[in-house]
This record gives sequence, C-alpha cells and structure tokens, in this order.
Amino acid sequence: MAGELIYAFRVMRLPLLDAGGATIGRIEDIVVVSGAGTRPPRVVGFVAGSQRRRIFVNANRIAHLASDGARLRSWDVDLAPFTSRPGEVLVGADLIDRKVGDETISDVALRADDHGRERYWELVKVRLVRRNMLRRKASYRLVDVDELPGLFAPASEMAAEAARLRDVHPAEVAAIVRALPMSQRRQLAAAMDDERLADLLEELPEPEQVRLVEGLDLDRLVGVLDEMELDDLADLLGEMSGEQQLRILAAMDSEDADVLRRLLSYEKATAGGMMTPEVIVLGPTATVADALAEIRQSHWVVSIAAQVFVCQPPLKPPTGKMLGTAHVQRLLREPPSMELRHCVSDDPAVGPETTDVAVAEVLASYDMLAVAVCDSAEHLLGAVTVDDVLDRQLGVGWRQRGVTLRSRTA
Repeated sequence: MAGELIYAFRVMRLPLLDAGGATIGRIEDIVVVSGAGTRPPRVVGFVAGSQRRRIFVNANRIAHLASDGARLRSWDVDLAPFTSRPGEVLVGADLIDRKVGDETISDVALRADDHGRERYWELVKVRLVRRNMLRRKASYRLVDVDELPGLFAPASEMAAEAARLRDVHPAEVAAIVRALPMSQRRQLAAAMDDERLADLLEELPEPEQVRLVEGLDLDRLVGVLDEMELDDLADLLGEMSGEQQLRILAAMDSEDADVLRRLLSYEKATAGGMMTPEVIVLGPTATVADALAEIRQSHWVVSIAAQVFVCQPPLKPPTGKMLGTAHVQRLLREPPSMELRHCVSDDPAVGPETTDVAVAEVLASYDMLAVAVCDSAEHLLGAVTVDDVLDRQLGVGWRQRGVTLRSRTA
C-alpha cells in the first residue's frame, strides 16, 4: 500500500536512531537509483553522519521513517565510509538546486510502498521553482518524476542494475545474474565494485565464475580476487589453466600467492582442498576479552566467528601446536580477564588428506560449525566450515537446480 508523500528536504535533517530510539547520527542525503522497467526511481539507502564520518545506511535497515527520525531495525551499524557508486544519484548533492530549463529543483517527494513484509521508498514527485526578477514571489509547481526522465538516465542499464543490487544478499544476486545472458552478466560484473563482484563470484559455481571474469583485464581481475575468501579463490583458480594460474599468482601479493599454492596442492575432495586458512587464532595467554573483541569484527562469517583456535606461536597458519578450541558460547559465560587456556575444548581435528565425507561426519557427530585441520605435528593449517561441506555434499550444480530465493529488488 502506498503511503503519503515525504519531502526529501525534511528527511535530510532527521536524526538517525538505533533500534532503541537513541540518536546515533543524522541523515545527510538520500541515495536513489533509476527504477526497474517503468517503476519510479527507488531509494536504496541514506547517507548519514555518525562518529565524524559519512556512512551508508541501507533502506532495508530502516524500520520507521517519520518526523522524529529514521529508526534502524537492529542495533548494529556499518561505519565504513560512504562511497557513491555508478548508477546512484544523491538527492541533496545531485538533484537539489539543479537547473531544469528555466526552473530549479527545490525538493523531491518520496512515497513509501509496502510489498508484503517489505517497505521501500520511491521518488515520485519533483518540486520545481521559477524565479522571476520582475516578481517578488517565486512560482512553484509539483510534477510527476516521469515528466523529467533525463534526471535519472544511468550511464548504462547494467550500471543502474548494479546500483539497485547494492546490498541485496549475494545469493539472491547470483540467482538474478544466472537468469541473464552472458553478455549482460559481464556488463553487470564490469559495473560492480571489486568487493561486490567478489561476493557474487563466491555464490556461483566455479565454471560460471571463470566465464564471468574472462573479459576482465589483469589489474581489475587481481583487485576482485583480492576481495575473495582464500578457499573460494583457490577453487576458482583450480578451474583455470596452469598458464592462467601462474599469471594471476605472479600478480598477487606474494604471501597470499604462497597460501594459494599450498591450497591448490591438495585434492579437491579432501579437508585440505576445502579448508580456509583465514580463521581466528589466539595464544593461550590471550583473554576472553581479547577473543570476543576479535569475534566482533564484522568481516568474520558466522561459521568462523563461532570459535577461536588456541595455539602456541606462531599464530598464523601453519601455527605452533594447537591446544584446543574456545567456543563463543563458552566465552560468553566466562569473566573477561580469564585466559583462553582455561576455556579450551578438546575437539577433534582432521588431517588435510581426510576425505570430504569423513569431514562431514565429524561436523555432524560433534555438532560443530567448523573443524580444525592439523598436520601430523598438530600444527593448525586452517578449518573446514559447515557451509563448504554442504556445498561439497550437495554436488555439482545444486545452485542451478534452484533454491527459490525471494528477491528484494522486485
């Protein structure tokens, strides 16, 4: 159901509220992209000032937008600095005071639209002002946005689509991409930033990943690959020819390249072939507070952040002797000053040559989200997470068989 008009000029002065109603910033601008098909331009998010920086707040995270402020659905806030992307228009910076013939845009009007459990905002009206030197009063008129189509003409349709998909879950983006012909897939990939394209690649089968990145030059390709998880990147490189692998590894950071060469040395259907070396490792004298601070880092996925591997130095795989696993649930029950050596569980580990089926059995038997991979000297090499085991056990092509995903871009 469509709501009443909300004028951008008012929105861009509202406080940004957390889920409890406390002020954590202020809305400074509104990010809009052209609508799909005949739909009006759509709000994808808001630029807010918080803790002396400009951040992006996804429109899907706003539970309530009214005169008292824009309230978030949850308590967490991504404080990464805002960067405008191709296909996006900033209402305050790009539209307000823009000339349209002999008139000037003085404001735009948004309307909330509810689709099931979702609410989003569309830009439906533009207020124009004409100032005449011979008259004291300016004249205003309100027009439908489709009367001014040039305001939101994107550089390309794929740039607009990339902007619309800015914060849609990568699995949903992958479902949308698979419905496109390859030429449009590559155009969309070219319009995405490196991090977003890396997220998309990780949700596609490796042969499709290879076809999607074939048209990228080496510098762009390395920039995208640097954003991928190392285990996913190893799987992608494993689908390429030896010559391609050598060219890419030579262009990468030498330390990452060495890790990738080690991962590529394992058979795919083994723990070594599935593991990630990017895990949380701390020493035995580190405290519960240290562990929880590391777990709170937003870049860790859930399965990795579920536990800390406690090892003797060095603390980067391959580590010193592994002493055990400190699970987050145990950490939450202990005092912050307690050392991790008092919190470890003697969980089973697997060797790098353990078969994928055996790894799955260990995870299922011990109800773990990740299992340590250790060599014969008990040095931690990495971990296999439950999502990678599921990916392996579901077999080739399960993504194409089509889990039906609810798209937030309709």
